Amino acid sequence: MGLLADARSMRKKDPAARSLIEVMLLYPGFHALIYYKISHWLYGHKRFFLARTVSQWGRGFTGIEIHPGATIGNGLFIDHGMGVVIGETAEIGDNVTIYHGVTLGGTGKDTGKRHPTICDNVLIGTGTKVLGPITIGENSRIGANSVVLSCIPPNATAIGIPASIVRINGQKVCSHASEDLDQRDYPDIVHQQLANLAKRVCAMEIENENKKKK
Repeated sequence: MGLLADARSMRKKDPAARSLIEVMLLYPGFHALIYYKISHWLYGHKRFFLARTVSQWGRGFTGIEIHPGATIGNGLFIDHGMGVVIGETAEIGDNVTIYHGVTLGGTGKDTGKRHPTICDNVLIGTGTKVLGPITIGENSRIGANSVVLSCIPPNATAIGIPASIVRINGQKVCSHASEDLDQRDYPDIVHQQLANLAKRVCAMEIENENKKKK
């Protein structure tokens, strides 16, 4: 699958795209893939300095930083793209969608394989940070502004800081999850946890007061 097929995939995924030529001429996500493919080829032929040079040109032109050592499958759609960072040992499968502000980075504690593996058909929402040599399973969705620090199984939806799984295999894991989760309708996991904690503290205080009265 080449660049033309990648452009067609972007055209199909983005309802705002008017034509294939618009994608190829105006979409930074498409331009970033051009720079990546050149730099990745150079990286594979051990022309490391030149590879990084090309990738930095791409970063300056598109606002998307993809290390030439990263492995990227077919049909990657980086929507908008500004602020996306993809690390050296990151691996991305086929038909993955990444929104702006996403980081596929390391924790600073690992050696060798330091960056995430993103399996096929994954969607990663705006501002999400996926850190460390973890795996995001096939067909999973990560909500906007989440921080993912552990593996996510296939067919799951995860949100929050740190990310928690709210749906898996079409079934709700979080009782507060809506029937049809999308990027504008994620439950506030932290708020729910604080509210539950407040209820427990209140119940304990009432219980202690009752004991004092006896």
